[in-house]
Amino acid sequence: MAWRTRSRLCCSQRVLLLFPFVLLFLTISVIMISTIRLPNSPPAFDQLPSQALSSAGGVRASTFIGPKKDPSTHDALKHRVSGSHSECCQHGSCSLVKRAEDWYEVFAFHLDRVLGLNRSLPAVLRTFHSDVLPYKYTSGTPRPAVWWDPDIQHLADRDNDQNSVPLSWVQYQEILKVHCGKAAGLNTAPCVGVHHSEWGRLALFDFLLQVNDRLDRCCCGFRPGTKETCVENLLHAKCQNTKELVLVHILVRKVDTSRMVFIDNAGRPHQPADNLNFRLVEGIEEFPEKAVSVLQSGCLESLLLHSLYTDREFWDGRGGVAGLGPLIRTVEQRGKVLLRHIRDKKLRLNRDL
Repeated sequence: MAWRTRSRLCCSQRVLLLFPFVLLFLTISVIMISTIRLPNSPPAFDQLPSQALSSAGGVRASTFIGPKKDPSTHDALKHRVSGSHSECCQHGSCSLVKRAEDWYEVFAFHLDRVLGLNRSLPAVLRTFHSDVLPYKYTSGTPRPAVWWDPDIQHLADRDNDQNSVPLSWVQYQEILKVHCGKAAGLNTAPCVGVHHSEWGRLALFDFLLQVNDRLDRCCCGFRPGTKETCVENLLHAKCQNTKELVLVHILVRKVDTSRMVFIDNAGRPHQPADNLNFRLVEGIEEFPEKAVSVLQSGCLESLLLHSLYTDREFWDGRGGVAGLGPLIRTVEQRGKVLLRHIRDKKLRLNRDL
């Protein structure tokens, strides 16, 4: 295949990048594999991550989740494989079945790992077959299933439980200036416990995917269409008053509140190149060197194709190389735009990120 031929032409750096990526996949599989009934013969290594979130283990129960006021979660369903619902979910045996149009979240997971960011939750594309699930989940349309991480810290406020910390845009910009965890203590005001390096990871990831939901829910950094949720819900009108803007889905794990977790990464695969959201990188003065080196290497397409091939349902459903190639090249072009931004602004690269 053409993409395999190209992979041999990539620089030796590809091996150095792929090795930790493989270890991460293995770690994910080990964490989740105990909850799944495997076939008598062990699966191939590259099938392990897929089986970890597969419905093949048997869906035993399901629960609708998500605040009603948030239309993006209306079609989300949490399912478990066995045991009592709360007990299983607390042990990491649940996943979130999302809308079919959120398939890009699976792509985002693979991009996260290839870049060495390692902040998004494992996600696969699956066709579900179970009497427990409503018909629209078993109608034959593949849906993304994202691991439900029981360790994520949520605010007690039910109206704001999609955050671990409440943060406005103004506070966020102040935090970026003081370098929390480096020049200032993690919990010294205005810091909120998140290490400074995390924001560079988030900004790079969100820019490549054009995820505006976290840092720019009101769509202030690009020209939204009239049917955009931020326009229909009158959020875009808030752009006139910076003090009203808040960040969403700023999440951390209880075990390590200095590191972020990236959720709802579907982004905008077809965002035009002349309407990219640069607000996502506003205030960011340094980016992770490893991720930037992947963008510079020319190996991103090869690495992503190798990674995506491990989820065969996603691979086949999105048309293999022919279907995924244009998608990857769009991300590559955004990467070039970001590299130019870094160069023009003389921004730093940090090995500690």
